[in-house]
Amino acid sequence: MKAGIFDLDGVIVDTAKYHYLAWKETAQSLGFDFSEKDNERLKGVSRMESLDILLEVGKIELSQVEKDNLAEQKNNLYKSYINKITPKEILPGAKEFIENVRLAGILTAIGSASKNAMIILEKLNLVSLFDVIIDGNKVEKPKPHPEVFLNAAKELNISPQNCIVFEDSVAGIEAAKVAGMKCVGIGSPDILKNADICVSGLNKMSLPQLLT
Repeated sequence: MKAGIFDLDGVIVDTAKYHYLAWKETAQSLGFDFSEKDNERLKGVSRMESLDILLEVGKIELSQVEKDNLAEQKNNLYKSYINKITPKEILPGAKEFIENVRLAGILTAIGSASKNAMIILEKLNLVSLFDVIIDGNKVEKPKPHPEVFLNAAKELNISPQNCIVFEDSVAGIEAAKVAGMKCVGIGSPDILKNADICVSGLNKMSLPQLLT
């Protein structure tokens, strides 16, 4: 292992709750409710694909211009939430584990579909912990396409086979595998069964587990 590539949401910080609140408000503005069960369908999905699912739930059809405006409205709601986050919201053990990885001489990167990743990292005071940050502004294809991870490896100048990805979504694990990388699943082993290792959080992860 020469590089660790970390997804952001669900691995380092839980901003999924803020995405849900923003989507719920967006649905309410259209006159229907969007449940937590409905929201499960959005995990690992791009913003516009998420909007299509939301509109399907509400049985609403909109023009592309209207959809673009609604996606922007949702993103503004989301940003209003994440602008209030603090380092207290870093998931248990995440910062400490990444620091230990760096102390071992292993490069680190963010590989996130979020276009707001930099805002979040700045709010959490974590920017300096990563050699490379690849977010939704630097890729064209969402996971499970491997673009985000391959771009991170390229910028790190590390071969994909020497990278380990830390992911909490099925789509992210598939992307890592297609990229030719090992993958640590963060979450339930029943859901993330294609990961090489699965743990509940980075606080349950150790360097010896990775280097063996």
